[in-house]
Amino acid sequence: MREADETTRQRLTDALRTRPATPSELASEFDLTTGSILRHLEHVARSIDGTDEQMLVSPPRCRDCGFDRFDDRLNLPSRCPECKSESVAEPVFTVERARE
Repeated sequence: MREADETTRQRLTDALRTRPATPSELASEFDLTTGSILRHLEHVARSIDGTDEQMLVSPPRCRDCGFDRFDDRLNLPSRCPECKSESVAEPVFTVERARE
């Protein structure tokens, strides 16, 4: 099972190198749950730390009031803490070369 996890994480990393994606898009592409994708993304972020790459995260954003200062960017909030709306856009992830 460990080998399968590494393969999935490598494929996720490769996908994020080519284009930004939300957890739902990745879950659909890799036939996994969004929770599983988020756990894999946490590991990917740790594994590329200290390399010439970095994971960039565009935070979740409330579609109604624009709030985007969520505490945990590796999470799918169910509603906005500011206006209580349930219309919250997912975070968007990408992997890029670190700029010096």
